[in-house]
Amino acid sequence: MSVHDTLTNEERLAELDLDTLKQLVGLVEYDSGSDPFPVTGWDAIVWAVGNATQTAHYFQSAYGMELIAYSGPETGNRDHMSYVLKSGAIRFVVQGGVHPDSPVIAHHARHGDGITDIALEVPDVDKCVEHARAHGATVLVEPHDESDEQGTVRLATIAAYGETRHTLINRDHYNGPYLPGYVARTSTLRRRPGAPKRIFQALDHVVGNVELGNMDEWVAFYNRVMGFTNMAEFIGDDIATDYSALMSKVVASGNHRVKFPLNEPALGKKKSQIDEYLEFYRGPGAQHLALATNDILASVDALRDEGVEFLATPDSYYEDPQLRARIGEVRVPIEELQKRGILVDRDEDGYLLQIFTKPVGDRPTVFFELIERHGSLGFGKGNFKALFEAIEREQEKRGNF
Repeated sequence: MSVHDTLTNEERLAELDLDTLKQLVGLVEYDSGSDPFPVTGWDAIVWAVGNATQTAHYFQSAYGMELIAYSGPETGNRDHMSYVLKSGAIRFVVQGGVHPDSPVIAHHARHGDGITDIALEVPDVDKCVEHARAHGATVLVEPHDESDEQGTVRLATIAAYGETRHTLINRDHYNGPYLPGYVARTSTLRRRPGAPKRIFQALDHVVGNVELGNMDEWVAFYNRVMGFTNMAEFIGDDIATDYSALMSKVVASGNHRVKFPLNEPALGKKKSQIDEYLEFYRGPGAQHLALATNDILASVDALRDEGVEFLATPDSYYEDPQLRARIGEVRVPIEELQKRGILVDRDEDGYLLQIFTKPVGDRPTVFFELIERHGSLGFGKGNFKALFEAIEREQEKRGNF
């Protein structure tokens, strides 16, 4: 295990130069002392999957992640197998049930492959839980310590939308690879010659889907319970096509390292992408993860070489003279973006490049976004129509339109 593996999320981010960090995650001026629920950053994204062994291999081989830790029957965990992977400042924990009565198996049977826990690193677990409880949060796991020979972790868990949860973790006194009960493990997988060392460097945002009429309730939850601020709002024609529509609001932690766009369906002529997600996921959940990269062209090329499929963008998107007038100069020729199907958008702060994968599992639910920021703090508002039309074309192929 390298020294890098024992760093906190804040220390890992500090390894990046300030300009790169601002481009990747959009940092803002921030006073943690006045924050009732201070969040340092992302800790881990925990997945429940049907086959953790194969999913962990997929994230290594296709997405270039590193295996750093493991828990399973060989380590005394008789309930499930759990693989910890990282890429830059991102940590995925992929879990698959072993015992037939494992809660991981029950979760997967209902939802398919999906995200169970969006864990957050906080400087004071007890302070955060006290504030959350006082403002109506459901505390699923009380603050407690977990220890081994590598030190002690303080953690607790609160409930969020659907069966999603937020585990709050402080690692200040822990030097292990992940949590007590895990052992360090590295992969024997050999990367393809010429593949980039790292395909993505940070987690930009996590999008959640909730039922019709519940978006404002969950925005208020993050405002009240976790002290998040409202960052953006997309409604009406901003976020609709001729056939389907949705509404979205974005909340962010005080330092803007953690951003949660929250979507709900809106009435349209046909079934929206949010309706499809809610139907196949069997309720609210995390819809997609935005992975920040500093070279989206190289990332897309590497992923495509490993068989990852992206939503297609028609040539007409790039040939529209209004697009070129709106976006101005970007770091790569439009022709290179067109070749790969990468979308581009500009706002008052700068521009961004983005592209979306097809669903990563068998159900049309969870997928990834790749995003490269150049000053822009937005979410690609100018691309919503093109994105939703691409999703609608895939829905129609699946017969869910």
